[in-house]
Amino acid sequence: MIDLLLHNATVHTLDADHPCARSVAIHQGRVFALDPEGLRARREIDLQGATVVPGLGDAHNHMAWFGQSLSEIALAGLPDLDALYAAVAERAATLPADAWVVGSGYDDTTLGGHPHRRELDRAAGGRKVWLTHRSGHVCTVNSPVLDLIGDRPVPEGGVVVTDADGPTGTLEEQAQNLVGALVVPHPLADLATAIRRAAAVYAGEGLTHVTECGVGGGWIGRSGLELGAYQQAGLLDVRVQVMPVSDALHPLRGHASDPDRFGLDLGLRTGFGDDMLRLGPMKIFLDGSLVARTAAMLHPFCDRHSHGYLQDDPELLRRRVVDAHVSGWAVAAHAIGDRAVDLALDTFAEAQKERPRPEVRHRIEHAAVTTEAQIARMADLGVTPVPQARFLYEIGDTMAAAVGPDRADSLYRVGGFHRAGLRVPGSSDRPVALGAPLLGMQSMVERRTRGGAVLGPDERVTAAAALRAYTLDAAWTAGDERVRGSLTPGKHADLVVLGDDVLAVPADRIGTTEVVATLLGGRPTHGSTTLGLDTQEMS
Repeated sequence: MIDLLLHNATVHTLDADHPCARSVAIHQGRVFALDPEGLRARREIDLQGATVVPGLGDAHNHMAWFGQSLSEIALAGLPDLDALYAAVAERAATLPADAWVVGSGYDDTTLGGHPHRRELDRAAGGRKVWLTHRSGHVCTVNSPVLDLIGDRPVPEGGVVVTDADGPTGTLEEQAQNLVGALVVPHPLADLATAIRRAAAVYAGEGLTHVTECGVGGGWIGRSGLELGAYQQAGLLDVRVQVMPVSDALHPLRGHASDPDRFGLDLGLRTGFGDDMLRLGPMKIFLDGSLVARTAAMLHPFCDRHSHGYLQDDPELLRRRVVDAHVSGWAVAAHAIGDRAVDLALDTFAEAQKERPRPEVRHRIEHAAVTTEAQIARMADLGVTPVPQARFLYEIGDTMAAAVGPDRADSLYRVGGFHRAGLRVPGSSDRPVALGAPLLGMQSMVERRTRGGAVLGPDERVTAAAALRAYTLDAAWTAGDERVRGSLTPGKHADLVVLGDDVLAVPADRIGTTEVVATLLGGRPTHGSTTLGLDTQEMS
């Protein structure tokens, strides 16, 4: 007798041999069979025509950052700077005089500019203020924080913005480390709470696997012990692959015959862990952000006389990537501008010459501005682009203004990557954008901006291709295609029950489709009451 049978459903399995089914049998956390006959189950659930798809994945998100942001001032969507200052004042009034006022998600393009330290001083009543831009590549602080920073040197790859009166309070890219040094590390207990909080949100959106893109150091890390927070968080409602940032890796001392020369202590590297928590690629930042105009571009931004900039000396960046590759790591290179994409591709090619590893799955995170020649090189080198289609809706109008009409249609491609034979995993970069995967699918299909423009009609894909991006292709990119990504007998019983068939509804309804329930290894992480399942009984 098996554990669970879900029947009377439209099942999109993503399994090539059995693409459609009416029922799924689950036993001991695995898919046991599709459309079984004569099987008895301890629990049988009539889904009354609902749709079932494999568990959805997010190949690029920031889980701890998102979890922490849930308790910060939500600055996204505010109409102007006056509203932002009012939100800061309201929160400050509830805090002790020595507290930090922390907010996240502000967008200078909708506010009319970045906040200014003097206005933040007035709003906070002497308290320290730290506000993070929605891109994560810029933050703004007030005078008490600048006083604590003092005359510390600005790190390479960072900018402290000034005006006639001195620093405005806005810090770009690596300059954010000046603030980080004052607040990092965060307590592991706090990070574990934030991770659990995020996981619960993810399960409610149908996510069963996410990749955390950057822990352990740099401006994005929360603690040098950050991986420990994921362990401390316990059994989560989502599987997690964790990328340590390049700052967390260091030279290793081993035998001369060992290739490992750069990594984590004890030789830990990509692949270490289990099906619930595993080390992914090393993450390295090559450039910045389109929205912040800090991405490294071959041609200048249309609305600024600037080509952006790289995060560090290109030779140092190149050496870190090659050392990581030689030492057995997969590498995820953050490269948004086409100049940074060129650096990533040149470096991956050099790394493969130094130590051929044809099986490795290197990635370019975002790959926002790419040429046809670069796409061809990605295919030749076996490098996977990881763009975020949802950016097109949330910040597409701003990005289009930054690059101009001649390049706007090639922003965050999907169709062009597919035509070159590349896999494109679904991802969000949450909390930079809303992370619900069904919203991401809708944007892959529509490519519509908030203002109503369609960027790159030829880059649109079908709903079936978008679903594959968030299932099979996300699993493949993480190296997990043998155990998840499709509802195939023997794979993890990670699946989502949806209120509508996302492959049949109009494109503009994909993102609002109800997530009825989510199962992780056959265990309900969302919607257990709706399905009539006992969470403990199924665990």
